[in-house]
Amino acid sequence: MGLKTFRPITPSNRYKQWNDFSEITKKTPEKSLTEAKKRSGGRNNTGRITCRHIGGGAKQRYRLVDFKRKRHGVKAKVIGIEYDPNRSANIALIEYEDGVKSYILAPVGLEVDATVESGPKAPPTPGNTLPLSAIPLGTAIHNLELQPGKGGQVARSAGQMAILSNRDGEEALVRMPSGEIRKFKTTCLATVGRVGNISHGDIVSGKAGRSRWLGIRPTVRGMCMNPVDHPNGGGEGKSKSGGGRQHLKSPWGHVKGQKTRNKKKPSSKAIVQGRKKKNRR
Repeated sequence: MGLKTFRPITPSNRYKQWNDFSEITKKTPEKSLTEAKKRSGGRNNTGRITCRHIGGGAKQRYRLVDFKRKRHGVKAKVIGIEYDPNRSANIALIEYEDGVKSYILAPVGLEVDATVESGPKAPPTPGNTLPLSAIPLGTAIHNLELQPGKGGQVARSAGQMAILSNRDGEEALVRMPSGEIRKFKTTCLATVGRVGNISHGDIVSGKAGRSRWLGIRPTVRGMCMNPVDHPNGGGEGKSKSGGGRQHLKSPWGHVKGQKTRNKKKPSSKAIVQGRKKKNRR
C-alpha cells in the first residue's frame, strides 16, 4: 500500500495523506458474502446511549470473513483483493476448487491468482493456515486462535503480526503484537504472514467531515464543560479539572488510567511475560 498527498489548495488538503488503493483489484463486493449492517447509534436494546460519539455515516454492508479456515486440504485461488469498510485490513476473495467462495484477511505479498490452503500439510507460505505445531519457529503469523476451533482472534488489524517463538510439548510460546508472551495450544490454527495495508496508521484524514462519514461524532472535552456536566469542568479560564490538579476522570467520576483487568482471570495463567517486562502476569 502507498500513501498519496494532495496540493494544499484548501486547509483540509494541507496535511492530508490518504490510501492510494494500489493493492485493490476488485471494487464491488461478492454480494452472497455480505449482509445488512444495522446501525445502533451507540444505543442498547432499551434505547439508552451506552457508547458515545457514534451516529450517522455512510451506509455499509458487512463482509462475512472466514476466520476459521476449516476446509483443510482444499486449495483455493485468489480472485481479487478488496477494500473492507468494517476493518483496517484489506480482504481477499478466494474460490475453492469446488466453486465455493470465501473472504480471508489479505496478508502482505498475497496477489491475485495465488493459491492458498489450510491444514497441517499446507506449506508455510503467506495466506496459508496451519496449526502452530506445523509452523516453523520465528515465523510471523496472524489470525491466531485463542482456543482450538474458535476461529482467529489475535492479530487481525492492518499491519499486525505475532511471532511463534518456541514450542514445548503441547504448548507454544507466541510473542503478541503488544510484546506480551503468551502460551497457546499447538493445535490452535494461525495464518502465516503479516496482515497487509501496513501504512494504515499513517493516514491523515485532513478534515472532520471524513470522521462523520465513518460514523464518528464529535467529542467535547470535559474541561470545556461546566462542573454540573463533568468532573473536569469549571474553573476560571483554562484549568485542569475544575481549577485544580485533580486526577483525570470520566463523565461518571471514575478515575482514568487505572488497571481494570481482573487479577483472578483464568486466562492470566497463559501469560508468561506481560507487555511491560516487569510484569510477569
